[in-house]
Order: sequence, then structure tokens, then C-alpha cells
Amino acid sequence: MAANKLVIVESPAKARTIARFLGKDYKVEASQGHVRDLPKSQLGVDVDNDFDLKYITIHGRGKILTKIRKEAKTAKKIYLATDPDREGEAISWHLAQTLGMDLNAPCRIEFHEITKKAITDALHTPRTLDMGLVDAQQARRALDRLVGYKISPLLWTKIKKGLSAGRVQSVALRMVVEREQDIEAFIPEEYWDVTAHAMLPNARGRKTTFKTRLVSLDGQKAVLNNEQDMLDARERVEKANFAVYSVKTGEKRKQPAPPFTTSSLQQEAGRKLNFTTQKTMQVVQQLYEGIDLEGEGTQGLVTYIRTDSVTVSTEALTAVRAYIGSEYGEEYLPDEPNVYKGRSNAQNAHEAIRPTDVRRTPESIKGSLTKEQFQLYRLIYSRFIASQMSNALYDTLTMEIGGDGVGLRFYGENKRFAGFTCLYEEGSDEALEANETILPQMKEGDPVIIQTIDSDQHFTQPPSRFTEASLVRMLDEKGIGRPSTYAPTITTIIARGYVMRENKRLYPTELGRMVNSLMTQYFAPIVDIEFTAQMEEKLDTIENGDIEWKQVLRDFYPDFNEMLEQAENTIEKVELRDEPSDVICDKCGANMVYRVGRFGKFLACPNFPDCRNTKPVLNYISAKCPKCGGRLLEKTSRKNRKFFGCEHYPECDFVSWEMPVDERCPKCGSYMTLKRNRKGEEWHLCANETCRHRVEVKREETEE
Repeated sequence: MAANKLVIVESPAKARTIARFLGKDYKVEASQGHVRDLPKSQLGVDVDNDFDLKYITIHGRGKILTKIRKEAKTAKKIYLATDPDREGEAISWHLAQTLGMDLNAPCRIEFHEITKKAITDALHTPRTLDMGLVDAQQARRALDRLVGYKISPLLWTKIKKGLSAGRVQSVALRMVVEREQDIEAFIPEEYWDVTAHAMLPNARGRKTTFKTRLVSLDGQKAVLNNEQDMLDARERVEKANFAVYSVKTGEKRKQPAPPFTTSSLQQEAGRKLNFTTQKTMQVVQQLYEGIDLEGEGTQGLVTYIRTDSVTVSTEALTAVRAYIGSEYGEEYLPDEPNVYKGRSNAQNAHEAIRPTDVRRTPESIKGSLTKEQFQLYRLIYSRFIASQMSNALYDTLTMEIGGDGVGLRFYGENKRFAGFTCLYEEGSDEALEANETILPQMKEGDPVIIQTIDSDQHFTQPPSRFTEASLVRMLDEKGIGRPSTYAPTITTIIARGYVMRENKRLYPTELGRMVNSLMTQYFAPIVDIEFTAQMEEKLDTIENGDIEWKQVLRDFYPDFNEMLEQAENTIEKVELRDEPSDVICDKCGANMVYRVGRFGKFLACPNFPDCRNTKPVLNYISAKCPKCGGRLLEKTSRKNRKFFGCEHYPECDFVSWEMPVDERCPKCGSYMTLKRNRKGEEWHLCANETCRHRVEVKREETEE
């Protein structure tokens, strides 16, 4: 008997998962994403006919549509179950038009997790298509097409083929370039700090020692701009007689972070798991669409993954509070659920990213997950559980110590109650030192004896280069783009050769600087952060039905077209010079040049296309091969993992996942490798598994 109800989703993986939940009366088909779009070979936006859009069937989707049409002919009811966002709504609209469906009929179902209950509930509450969402997506698509298809050919003509411009990618590039310019323009300023290790005799004759820092001289803030200032300050500390004149105790509460949005998940996965934004979205998509769990079958493990909302359903809150109370105890459960405030234009109809079932712990399903799936699921799971746990409590102590016009200060804190930190703590883009310490018991008037004095020279540091995580955070904070755009935006500016990623940091290339310079000079509004954020707000107003989508295009295009005409008439051809190398092409004898491709820098023959010789850039390290004495190369595995190997491979098969150093173990004579922790502290570790002797390395201050 043929199925009489047809459910259309986007991905085959999702279709397989949902098909398991539904009976024989249902047929589940996948559209494999968009079925119609603007043509690649032409603009597709009729600027002379009130911005009518020309949609065509996407190449390769013909067979898919034929199959769906065949199933639709015999189906008594069709449900459109694409993703619950603007893009998903637009895909449903295209499908409805292609299948000749009644656009006013309740055919659209929406769910935020792929579980049997969520799918069943959605089938009982179909709705009509939301044309506000559809029109907002059409406006975004038209704007992106106008900017991309009008500016990109200009870049091809004036700079070189293969370049591209875009509303969001151009702003992201500008952020990276301007951050690099700030770093280059930065002038470091010297400053010193003085710390004093103090001793406080207590009533029982035992001595309490603690570390203080110099904060004031003669009632003014201590500012030590050079070595002489430091020496003068040290002398005053050495000669002064100190006593405690102020003791202040307090309590600090640390609140848990909210459950993940798309942006915060990409940031945290970058910090804690070293995932790129693209990798994060690939893995979390798998968790959302369904994993074949031993004993359970295919199950969707997390809720919808493209969201900027931090809200959680009442049902999920009830479940997680019951879990916390039973697994951790009532003291870890707040009296009322924790409520979080998202950004002002967040789509609060969505939920935050959370596990679909809190009883499905990461460890219980570890055997069914890949390493990356387990890591990311554990991150999402722990963050969600922790978000509904009690605050962490700290006892704090601030003590002011003074004498002879010199002011010292001690501050310390101790964790009194772990709260949510027993499970999860949010990461940071910068290494932070823990400031938990023993809190000395003291009172006003107690004498203080200075034992030793330390002084450290510092220089003010330039702003840090963006990582993918910090760039996503900046885009999110500024309201640039939407959750679904962050990963493809960063991927694009790297693939185009505008930005390079080295040691997790993003650097603009010469090409990226050139493109940014042209964009900021001739298309300033397009790469203006405020303008781009305001455009996102206009898309929100379209979604809410407050403005017609074509009106946004009518307001945008005249000024944009004028900018285009001026740029075409003004910009001269730019000569993009390749960086020369000292490597000789072994095919034609020319000096090879450095070029940037999708996977980073490589060597190419300048006589292209007559000579197509290319070579990888070889990164040698200072250490010699422990086996044969040859030079060691930094290489990348097929899974993009860094390792070190001998230049004489395959004659010499030495490889190491850790970077060897020019030092032999003083105990066993084996080679040693460099190790580094999150705080930037370094040491050399013996590679011999039976020895593992460790030598501390004093690291000089360097720019991160």
C-alpha cells in the first residue's frame, strides 16, 4: 500500500531519522537543500522591472524534483518540513510553487529537534507559509546578488580573476585588515610594577605570608614609566614601616553562561576544542540530523543549530531541573530557573542549542559517536546542564597596607561553593591566571613585615589578532550577518586568499589589503559596520511585515549603482605583484613566487600558464632530525593535523606529533619536544616514554 502522506525535508540524513519515527502511512523525501535559485550565469535581479527575481531549477536538482513530484501526485497530504528559519521557509515556498500547492493551505510544519515527540507534535499543528520570512530571505538574496555580481567583475577587471565581494564577507575582511593596521601602528609604552611578599605574625606566633602589589605613592596612583621610577619606588618600599589600615571581606557570585547559540558554540568550540567554525557546523549538523545509537536507533541529539536565541522550552527546563536535583543535589538547583537575555533582534521563537534528552549523557553514548561528535556533544550537554545550576560563591578579601606614604594592596578570593563550576566553566580568548589563594586572617593595625620585593618590566601590548572565535564574536556583537552566515563568511575570505590562518590567528594577505582598500575607498557604505547592521535590522522589519521587501531594494540600489559607475570610471588597473622566492623552478629555471590558494601559501612558477609547476612551501624548524641529523619539516596530515618529519623521507622515517627542540635529555640522552599550556608557559619534555624528564623554559614576553 502506497503512503498517503508526504513529508519533505532538506537533508537525506534528516529524512532517514524522521522516517524511523513515522509509520507506513508516511513517505519522507529530501530536497537536498534549495531546489530553485537565481541563475549563476546572470544577475537574476531585474533592476529595470522593480527587482523581479528570476528563479530557475538548480542544476542537478531535476531528478530530485521529479521523484518528489511523483510522490506528491499520489499523496493526499503534503507537509513541508524544512529548517525553521528564513532560508528554510524560502525552500518550502519554492517547493510549494514547484509542486503547485495551495500557498494558503496549512502545509508547513516546524520543529526544533528531531525526536519522535517533536515530529508528532508538529504534524498535529501545521501552519501556512510565513511570507514575512520568505520575503526577508528574498531581500537578502537579492541584496547579496547585487553586491556580489556587480562588484566582483570590477575586481576581476581591476585586480585579477577569481576575486569576490559580498555584503558580509567584505565587512569581515575589513575587520581583519583594520585590526592588523592597529597592530602595525601600535607604539608600545614601558611600564613597571612592584610586588612585595609580606609577612604577618599572628597571635599564635606562626607567620602568614602573602603577596601584595604597590598601588599608591603619597596618595597618588603609583605610575612607574621607567627603570628609575621603579628603583625609586623599590627603595621607598624597602624603607617604609607597614601596617594594615583597611580590611574588607565580601562575597562574589559567578553566574553560569547561557546555553549555546550558534555564535557562542562556534567561539567555545574554537577555544576549547580547536575547531574551525566550518568544522563546528559540520559536526553539530550531524548531531542535529541524527546519530545511530546502539539500542535506540537513529536519534537527533541536539536541537536546531542555527539560532541566536538563549530561550529554553518549559518542558526542557522541567527535565533539566529534575536531573540536576537528582544527580547533583538540591543545593546545586536554584529556587527558580535561570533566565537569560539574548540580543535585541534574536529570533526568540527558536530555542538555544541544547541536548534533546538530558538523560542521554555523553558517556552513555560515547561508543556510538566519533571523537569529534563526542567532544562537541559533551560541550553542548555540559553547557546546558550548567546553565541551570546554582551560582558559584567566592569569599573575597581586600586588604590595604600603608606606611610612610607607600600604599600596598592584597586581593584574594577562595571558592566557597562550586555551583555550576563543578561541571563547566566558559573559556576565554586570552589566557587568565587563577587568583584563588589562601586568605590571611588579619585586622586593622596589624604590623606587616616586607620579606622580598620583585619588580617586572612590561610594555603595553597591541590588540590581539582575530581568531575565528573572536571574529565570530565581533560579527555577532555588531549585528553583522546571521547565525548561518558566520562559518561560510570566514571560509570564503580564507579561500579567496584575502586572509591567512596561522597558529589560529587571522592575518590579512596583500591581496586582502588591496581588495579592502578598494572597497573602503569606493564602496564605503557597503563595508560600513553600522550600515551593514542596519541592513540586518531592515530584514527583520520585512520578516515582521512592517515593510515591503522590494522597498529595501528600491532604497538601496540607486546610491549603490552610482558608486559602481564612479568606481568603474575612476579605478585604474592594479598590478598585483607576487612575492619572489629563492626557489628555482626545476622545469623552466625561473625563480618561483609565493601565491595564496585555498589551502594557504604555495610556490608557483611565474611563467604560468606556459609552466604550471607548483611546490608546497617548506617550513623548516631549527631542530635536527634525531635519527639522521637532517633538517626537520613542519607538515600537515590528511586530517589537517600538524606533525614534524625528516626532509630525507622516505629514506629516514622519523616523525613526531610534538615539535622537537635542539636539546637532549640530560638523563637518558633522547631528544626532547616543546610543550606549552594554555597560560603560555613552556617546558621541554623527553620523548622517551620511560623517562619523560621535564625541563622548565623561561619564556620571554612575545606578542601573541
